[in-house]
Amino acid sequence: MGDRVPTRRELIQQRRRSGFVGRQGELASFTEAFGQAPREVTQFLFHIHGPAGVGKSTLVRQMETEARDRQAGTGYVDESVADVVEALEALSGQFAQQGLALKDFDKAVGAYRQRRHEAAIAAGSVGAEAADGRGESEAGGGGEPPSPGSVVAAQVGLVALGMIPGVGAFTGPLDPHQVAAGAGQLKRLGGRFRSADDLEMVLAPLRALTPVFLKDLAEVARRRPWVVLFFDTYERIGPLLDVWLRDTLMLARYGDVPANVLVVLAGQTRLDVRVWADWLDLTVDLPLEVFTEAEARRYLAARHISDEQVVEVILRLSGRLPVLLSLLAEARPATAEDVGDPSGTAVERFLKWETDPARRSTALACALPAELDEDLYRAAAQADTADMFDWLRSLPFVSERAGRCRYHDVVRDAMLRLQRQQSPARWSAQHARLAAFHRDRRTALEDGTPPADGWWDDASWRDYRLQETCHHLCASPQAALPGALRELLDAYDQGLPVLRRWVQALTQAGRDADAPDITVWVQRLHTALGEQDPGTAFLTVLLAGDALSAESRSFAYLLRGREHRNAAQYPAALTDYDRSLELNPQVARAYYGRGLTHLRMEHYEQALTDLTRAIEIEPQSAENIAGRGNVYSVMRRHSDALTDYNHAIELNPDKAWIIANRGYTYRGMGRYEDALTEFDRAIELNPDEAWSITNRGQTYRSMGRYDNALTDFNHAIELNPNYVWAITNRGQTYRSMGRYDNALTDFNHAIEIDPDDGWSWLELAVLYQLIGKDSEKAEAWRKAEELFTAVIAGNTVATEQARFNLFVSWCARSEWEKATRHLREILAGKPSARLAGEALADVQDLQQALRLDQDRIAAVLRTLETYMQTPPDVY
Repeated sequence: MGDRVPTRRELIQQRRRSGFVGRQGELASFTEAFGQAPREVTQFLFHIHGPAGVGKSTLVRQMETEARDRQAGTGYVDESVADVVEALEALSGQFAQQGLALKDFDKAVGAYRQRRHEAAIAAGSVGAEAADGRGESEAGGGGEPPSPGSVVAAQVGLVALGMIPGVGAFTGPLDPHQVAAGAGQLKRLGGRFRSADDLEMVLAPLRALTPVFLKDLAEVARRRPWVVLFFDTYERIGPLLDVWLRDTLMLARYGDVPANVLVVLAGQTRLDVRVWADWLDLTVDLPLEVFTEAEARRYLAARHISDEQVVEVILRLSGRLPVLLSLLAEARPATAEDVGDPSGTAVERFLKWETDPARRSTALACALPAELDEDLYRAAAQADTADMFDWLRSLPFVSERAGRCRYHDVVRDAMLRLQRQQSPARWSAQHARLAAFHRDRRTALEDGTPPADGWWDDASWRDYRLQETCHHLCASPQAALPGALRELLDAYDQGLPVLRRWVQALTQAGRDADAPDITVWVQRLHTALGEQDPGTAFLTVLLAGDALSAESRSFAYLLRGREHRNAAQYPAALTDYDRSLELNPQVARAYYGRGLTHLRMEHYEQALTDLTRAIEIEPQSAENIAGRGNVYSVMRRHSDALTDYNHAIELNPDKAWIIANRGYTYRGMGRYEDALTEFDRAIELNPDEAWSITNRGQTYRSMGRYDNALTDFNHAIELNPNYVWAITNRGQTYRSMGRYDNALTDFNHAIEIDPDDGWSWLELAVLYQLIGKDSEKAEAWRKAEELFTAVIAGNTVATEQARFNLFVSWCARSEWEKATRHLREILAGKPSARLAGEALADVQDLQQALRLDQDRIAAVLRTLETYMQTPPDVY
């Protein structure tokens, strides 16, 4: 049997390897490490840097080839990734192609994507959960001054869930007051995850995923003598990866990195000294400039160009910039006349040498897309011959990765300038044809079944839409710009990483088209995305101009209202929702968002009005209907709440959170058996949701079925070991059973997790009173009342809850005059019936535990019951 015929790709790689000239010193600095034992390598980070066109990517490809020749496992990342998680996924995919699959990491990142999606859904349904037991106080939220530790934890979690406006999962420090404002909402979401690991994964994805990646990477390092990770175009991805990479390599924050792992960075700029200053001694610095004359001559000689006149012309024309040197040498000019007039551009020289008209037009036309596969090549070049695509891929300024080709930026920019200048009409027509090609790709997808949340949730669809938009911008910048700005809003609605990718694409389109109008907008957007609160800043920039239509401005106000709402900036949220609806009064989503804002401000009638209007516009939306049911439930209008929940469940029978909320309403009505049925069904649909399990445990406790209650609380805590609400409920159950040692352990554990939760301190004080520890009891009472008073002084939406908690505290201490006077003051402020009902239940619970004065407690209970039964318009 004859020798195997090599593939075209293998021939291209062999050609580039054999033709690699120059950069020998830099390459030797890298390959030298392979001759040492891993423990002897002290400089394991290589940084290649220099201006565009000096051959950084070429050197990286050669390093990758050298590493593969030495049986190293390799991974490559460039600007195609939007964040650290995408970078890790890209590396994992490449290791898998080498037979080195990172199986545990792939499983973990798949779980992360799923949990993050679930968190986004859960974030919309926490309105009713404000009423779960202790409300904002028990959730640890509202306006309580956060401890430094809780601010840090809440910051990471709120960012991961998208609950801080416009902030991605891997950005820098936030305002602690902004973080604290949303902390209660985060804690209410915490119980909706299957396990503590799931919660950790969503709240801090890098902390959860990086150790798994490093564990799998260590297995790769055991199977291969070396592992090399390449990060190209680092000037673009460095801001995303710098801190994480430093923490991983140098500080071992996420676990140990094997000694036989090398890392290569390649970009235009030097390393950020703010990040890397303390570690430069471990870095091999490889600055690249243009070739020296000696290197350039060796390069030309390797390509059999030795005529001195030809060499002089090429050196002068290229400026010894490697990419242009390669371009000019590729035609193998025999005389100086073949090179042509040295004042001409490198692109003109290339076109002069290529006598085949089809190849000439193909080389130019295929520069228009930022990257292309064979299908896009056919659309751009209007050619059907695959062999010409092979020729295109073999050109020295074309790189290929994962089946897609890209021109070097220097060459592509020159070709684009030439085409814009030579024929503006042809330029526009070509880009219009490419826009139509991507439109057809997009519409072909739309013939299928859309994702549950619409086509914007589909990555392939977004990519086609983005390329379509960019080519429209190049074809007709002024006409296409308003639509492109509108699409930025849709991109941001998907999250900050998608928005950044969209802005980057618009940046490229503005540069390709040399369009000042686009460039001005891009500069504004980049400035906004560098702000402390990039999402809100971005929306404010768009709203400040007059480029948006009325419909687009309405959508922008809606999105900014959502960000203000999630940051607990409720007055600002209401203002933006009002503006949105003034511009477009038929948007159900704006009424829904404003209704949720009113709900969180405890403006229940306004919330009902808005959610009812949302239902009128979208009568088949289970979310809108259940949202109104949440308001009715909080108002203790249980019959109305059940009507809405029943309707919502008819529309969507498998929404576990709606079923669980209906169970919560039954429990509030004292219909415990019905509540159990609902919680059973919700848990059957989502068996690891701690919130539903804890609610069922509370129902069992109210029924006196303490063993069943403990079973549920134990299960919820197994799923989420830091779930303070479940831990406190279990402690209360132990107290009711007379198991004081167990109760003491739980209350102390709850305080250890959240020392600023006043209710846990109150429960601890009650327990100390029962077991006769007077000094400890006094300190616990003092701490509880101090925390409640601090919340009251903050004058936030948690203030009413704290007032009732302080009243309950004084009842527990039998300070009846103070408790009665304080209750009158609270009721004069017309608080919500929900909070009054919770206070009544708390006092009843303490009456059983502490044997309080029957006459005094009866008077308090009558006052609360009378208030709860009085029509709302009286109070």
